Amino acid sequence: MTYKVAALYQFVSLPEFREIREPLDRFCAARGIRGTLLLAQEGVNGTVAGSSEAIDALIAAMTTGPLFGGRLDNLELKFSTARDMPFRRLKVRLKKEIVTLGAPQTDPTRQVGTYVDPADWNTLLDTPDLILIDTRNDFEVAMGSFEGAVDPRTVKFSEFKDFVAQNLDPKTHRKIAMFCTGGIRCEKASSYMLSQGFEEVFHLKGGILKYLEQVPEAESRWRGDCFVFDERVALGHGLKESVGAKRPAGASTHE
Repeated sequence: MTYKVAALYQFVSLPEFREIREPLDRFCAARGIRGTLLLAQEGVNGTVAGSSEAIDALIAAMTTGPLFGGRLDNLELKFSTARDMPFRRLKVRLKKEIVTLGAPQTDPTRQVGTYVDPADWNTLLDTPDLILIDTRNDFEVAMGSFEGAVDPRTVKFSEFKDFVAQNLDPKTHRKIAMFCTGGIRCEKASSYMLSQGFEEVFHLKGGILKYLEQVPEAESRWRGDCFVFDERVALGHGLKESVGAKRPAGASTHE
C-alpha cells in the first residue's frame, strides 16, 4: 500500500481551539490516520498520513466541514507519498503556538512578508544585495539548502530572534529572503522581522517542499536533501524519498 502524506498549516484565529481537539482526534482515528496535528489560538499545523481516501476526507472536513467553521480557506497544503506508514501513532495536541518562536508581538494573521511562488524564487535569488536566510535548525541545514544561504546555526526555532538581534540591522540589510521546510517558520519569521523594522522581507510560499515539487531539477538551486519530520527522514526533487537518508542525532520529530 502507498500512503498519502499531507503537510498542512494555516495561521488563523481559533479562540475555541481546545474544543476542536477531541472531534478532530476522533475523525482521524476512525480512518486510520497517523501523524501530528497541532492546534493553537493562532491556527493549525501538522503532517499526517493515511490512505488516499482518508486524507482527502480529512482535508475536506477541515476546509469545508463544521470543525473549523469554514475558516481554513487558505490552508497551505503539500502532498507526497510514502511506501510505508511514516508515523507510529496519531497525536492531536494543544499548544501555545503552532510553531514556537516566543515573540508575542508576532502575528502572521495581521502582517507577514511578501510571498514568493516557487516559480519566481530563482529570479528573486538573483536580486542584488539580497540576504538569503535558512530559518531551519542546524541539523536540517546540514542535509541540504539553497546555494548561498546563511545558516543561523540554531538548535531550535525560538533562537531565531537572537540570530536576528546579533547579525541583522534593518538600516543595513534592506532585502531579506527566507525559506523553511513547509513555509510556516519563515512566514512567522517574516512577521517577526517586520515587527523589528525590516521593510523588504520575502519568503518562499509553501517552503522547500513546494519548490521541490514544482521546480524542475534541471532548473533547481536546491542542493542536497530536505529533512522531513517523519520516518522517511528526507525528500528530494519531485518529493521522492531519499534512499539511505539517516535521521541526525537529536533531530526533532516536528518542525
